[in-house]
Amino acid sequence: MKSKKIVIFSLLFLLLLPIPAYADVAVGDMIVTLGENLTEEQKQLLLTEMKAPDDAQIITVTNAEEHQYLGNYISKSLIGTRAISSSAITIGDKDTGIQVTTKNINWVTDEMYTNALITAGVKDAKIYITAPIEVSGTAALTGIIKAYEVSTDTVIPEDVKQAANEEMVETANLGEEIGKDEATALMAKVKEQIAEKKPETTAEVQQIIEDTSKDLNISLTDAQLQSLLGFFDKLKELNIDWNQVGDQLQEAKDKLTGYLESEEGQGFLDKVKEVFANIVDAIKNFFS
Repeated sequence: MKSKKIVIFSLLFLLLLPIPAYADVAVGDMIVTLGENLTEEQKQLLLTEMKAPDDAQIITVTNAEEHQYLGNYISKSLIGTRAISSSAITIGDKDTGIQVTTKNINWVTDEMYTNALITAGVKDAKIYITAPIEVSGTAALTGIIKAYEVSTDTVIPEDVKQAANEEMVETANLGEEIGKDEATALMAKVKEQIAEKKPETTAEVQQIIEDTSKDLNISLTDAQLQSLLGFFDKLKELNIDWNQVGDQLQEAKDKLTGYLESEEGQGFLDKVKEVFANIVDAIKNFFS
């Protein structure tokens, strides 16, 4: 897995970069992020694959910047020596939610991206994530967030953007150990319970995680529990627009419900359907 991760963090550094503002964007406008170490042929192929218009705004990502800004997230060995991951975000109509599509992504699922982007405050956008070779996909999130900020002239609080990246990495790492769908469901339900119960102490957050994992028949190791506790204890304190989060989670609910209705989704994920049935209203009531 390490060998697969080396090339996929080329956009994560963008989380900490200042960005220019662009006015007068409209539904259908696209902005693209491209890794600097792509060959010209690869860049053109990806732009064609994305169906990017000739006037699409493009952010270029360098490997030097990756190493400068990724130190708090991953080891240098995982950052690697080349920036190649790419993404495109297209502004959607109001209340259409987040729609994620990927190609050559083998570690982060569409639902993981969706849930993390919802935490960041991204809304109403079609998102495409790709690379010229198969990669894990972790790098794409920050590029998407920055593309959204550039496209909409929106400033997402720094700690919220960091939390979104941490959530995606946390979910993907946990997914390697307990299953991707199980990890995604657990993260979603814990957020629902935090919204509903409004825990004030670390002990209360821990109880939520323990109760949630038990409800979903997930056995967490102490290390997994402590990692989740560290993340969710910080998340509950952030200045997040929970009403917007609740609205955008409808897209995640619909996608997971589709999985639940499949033959593969029966059994464990039957329990998750109820989670997403309640999550939107619960989060809307957060801090109300």
